[in-house]
Formats: sequence, structure tokens, C-alpha cells
Amino acid sequence: MSKPRSLVLPPRTRAHRLVTARGDFAVLDTAPEGERRGTVLLLPGYTGSKEDFLALLGPLGEAGYRAVAVDGRGQHETPGPRGRAAYRRRALALDVVAQAAALGDGPVHLLGHSFGGLVARAAASLAPRAFRSLTLLSSGPGRVARPQRIRVRVLRGSLALLPKERVWRATRWLDSRGEEPDAVDAPELVEFLRRRWMRTRIAQLAGTGRLLLSDPDGTPELLGLQVPLHIAYGADEMVWPPAELAAAAARTGAHHTVVEGAGHSPNVSHPRELADRLTAFWERVAAHAEAGAAAS
Repeated sequence: MSKPRSLVLPPRTRAHRLVTARGDFAVLDTAPEGERRGTVLLLPGYTGSKEDFLALLGPLGEAGYRAVAVDGRGQHETPGPRGRAAYRRRALALDVVAQAAALGDGPVHLLGHSFGGLVARAAASLAPRAFRSLTLLSSGPGRVARPQRIRVRVLRGSLALLPKERVWRATRWLDSRGEEPDAVDAPELVEFLRRRWMRTRIAQLAGTGRLLLSDPDGTPELLGLQVPLHIAYGADEMVWPPAELAAAAARTGAHHTVVEGAGHSPNVSHPRELADRLTAFWERVAAHAEAGAAAS
């Protein structure tokens, strides 16, 4: 998961519920500074939430983009069904298509971080006209690397057997690497992380975790996309092998970004550099679209 370093809302940002044809979704919505250059819809990863993009929202807004980060169904502040069938990839993708439509800005740039990339890929395949581009941030074309598969299996098994609070405490100890867990983070961040964990549906964690374990190689799906593709990740990415991500970018002809010094969450560790790389890609997409329109 991503762990925000601050919970302060950036300027021009409001938290509200986005009303869509498939239900209401909790969002953080940042208005652009000056003239709007586009709208970006941001999908968080496994065990994450919209707050994972807090550090990125401000730079995107400063660059002229409306940036909207969303909690998916059953994730943090968005309610969700209890049954696992509700968290199949197609259902989650249809939610994203509905979210894009509800923003009311026409086709939007879509970014999915980690597990969010699997959902974003499916959404772009289902409704390519809803999206101006697709960015897969720290998200591979198939299942996660073996060490991460082990972690997901342990988490899913623990949730099936133990109270959610007990699983939370165990994961905190593992993530703290032997330090006193609540001494690692500021108290307000600890409370947020616990609240997010407790609010997220067990069915959501189980269902989406299954997708991380079994998602087939999505390279053919990426090759068939009808939207411009961007594959971005940190040089120290661990959830998917960087070599696999580089190979996917080369095979699909995607715009390719590697953020030096970053790990699995450049959106948290290197937000301004990432924003610069994202906006450069979107400008390229816009220029190509304008050239195509002029030629026709």
C-alpha cells in the first residue's frame, strides 16, 4: 500500500461524494490553477485509498489539471457490498467508466496505481472513448511477484480466520520491521491508517487480492488498447519486477517513465517529479490529437 506522509488537503481541494450511475464514491477533487488543461481520474491500489495521491494532487492542479482521486467500492470511505462477487475486475472497471462520465468533463486521463492499474486497464478496454490516455503507475501486466503473492495469500488467509483488528496489529508489526509500530508514524497518520483498514470491506480485500494473485498476462489487452498508454514506476519497484515492466513498455510501445530513487509509490515519495513526467505525457497526447484533427 501507499502511506501518505501528510493528510493535509492541498489548495483548491475538496472532499465530497461523486454521484454516478453505479452509486456514490468518496473523492478528493482538486481544481486546476488557471486555465484547465484536462481532467485526471486517479485509482488507488490494494489496501490503499484516495489519500495515497494527496502529495500528487497539488502539483497536478498547479499544472492546470483537475485531479480527482477516488475510493473504489468497499474501499475506505466508499461503501461496498459484502459479497466477493461484487469485486470482480469487470464490476470495478464499470465503476470507473461511470466515475469518468459523472465528472462531466468529457474524456479524462486515467491513472491506476498498483492494483488500480489492473482496474484502469480493464476500464480503458471496456470504454476507450471515455479516456484520453491510460497511465499504469507501478502496475504490471499480470500477477504480482512471488514475494508479494505470499504476502497477499497470508493476508487473505488471516482475514478468513482472525478478527480484523488482530490482522491490523500483525501487519503493523511486519511493516515496522521490528520497531515499535506506532512510534514509526505520527499519531494522526496511525489513526488514519487504522481507520482506513477497519472501514475497508473484508470482501473487497479478499476479492481484489485474488485478482493480484491470478490476473493473467495483460500484454495482449494492452496491445489492443485504443488509448495512448504510459507505463511508469520507480527504479526500486518491488511489487512487479522492473524488468517485466520495462519489457511490457517496449512490447506495447508505451511511453515509458522510470523515476530514479523511487520505490512502489512515486506518488508519495517523488510527487513533483512524477507530476512533471505525467503532464509531459499528457501534453504529448494533446499535441498528437491536435495534429490528427488538423490533418483530417
